[in-house]
Amino acid sequence: MRISSVTMFEQGVSSMNRQQGDFLKVSQQIASGRRVVNPSDDPQASSRAVGVSQSKAVTQQYADARVSARNSLAQGESVLHSVSDAIASAKTLLVKASSDTLSDVDRQSEAAELRGIYETLIGQANATDGNGRYLFGGYQDDSPPFARTAGGGVSGVEYIGDDNSRAQRIDASRLMPVADNGATIFRGVPSGAGYVARAERDTDPGSGNTLGVQESKGFYGNGGSVTFKGPSRVDADDPNYGKAMTLTFSVVGGVPSVAVADEGGNLIPVTGTISADGEARTLEFGGVSLTLEGMPADGDQIQLRPADHGDANQDLFKSLKDAIDVLEMDQQDLDENRAHFHNTLSSTMRELDNSLDNVLTVRASMGARLNELDVVDAVGSNRMMNYEQTLSDLVDLDYNEAVAEYSLRQVGLQAAQKAFVDVKGMSLFNYL
Repeated sequence: MRISSVTMFEQGVSSMNRQQGDFLKVSQQIASGRRVVNPSDDPQASSRAVGVSQSKAVTQQYADARVSARNSLAQGESVLHSVSDAIASAKTLLVKASSDTLSDVDRQSEAAELRGIYETLIGQANATDGNGRYLFGGYQDDSPPFARTAGGGVSGVEYIGDDNSRAQRIDASRLMPVADNGATIFRGVPSGAGYVARAERDTDPGSGNTLGVQESKGFYGNGGSVTFKGPSRVDADDPNYGKAMTLTFSVVGGVPSVAVADEGGNLIPVTGTISADGEARTLEFGGVSLTLEGMPADGDQIQLRPADHGDANQDLFKSLKDAIDVLEMDQQDLDENRAHFHNTLSSTMRELDNSLDNVLTVRASMGARLNELDVVDAVGSNRMMNYEQTLSDLVDLDYNEAVAEYSLRQVGLQAAQKAFVDVKGMSLFNYL
């Protein structure tokens, strides 16, 4: 078969171009470090790599969200650490102030110190995250959640945030609260909190009320000198345990008596009697016990409410304000004033205990969420490593194989060039 010179030239050039193309492809792979430089190099691997890259990007976004969530939770936990210290300091101060050895001036000094704690807690409740957002306002985080009320009000401040907790998605299947609202922290009690008692009557006793100081929710201070300790739980299985109860005192002929009724006015059996000479006596009713000392006035009342009852005080700021007001009060060396002082401090300290337990519960919850972030971070890191390994397997280059291929293509190109030179010299004109 006769082969023309043109055919040999074309085949030689085609061979060199093909070898140059293969050589260039390997060179690009080595330079980029990727086996798949163009989608046409491996369409299936390229398509899978796009999906893996998207998953990797989403995982990175969740990792960034966890950083933000961790910062928010850490700041909130730090503030609540200060709040719990402040409540503990207030409780210590009230224990000191409850001593009968202190004068009115001494108690007013303690009131000034307690007011400082009160102001500190308001500042902590209105803490920000450093970016201008308030930590404890729920979704209304652009303004202070606790605002001063006109005239002081019941607690001196009003919560104007919402009852929601800001949440952030930290993983595909986890939406985590990253900031608890102020109502939960400063106006709540932990589950399982017991009874709280307050000595007050639900109508103005008129001239019988020596104090003349109106309490919250329309109640007025008692006119007698009866004080209480407790209440303490005796029998949680009692059918009346957990109900709101009211002790109402009657004094006939100088002999005091007490009746206990629930919110519906139904009488509750009472074990024990009140001493006619004011000695301490313990009464048991509705699954709780209450120790009374002193003499009540006719019509005096002691309100017992479960800590989570709607009529029970759950406001930390009201508890502190009540304590400040009673510490600043001039007792005038009157038994009824001293009774009001001791009863208010007793109620306030019980409420502070509940508030401290509640703050510690929220802190524990924040700590648990921080620990969960660590766990999710570890899972996310493993997932990211898997994605990177999969992506590497799909598109990354095996340098050992590539270098061997590079040498082979170089030899092939050189051979094609040498063959072309040899073929080009095979012409009859060279021998004429």
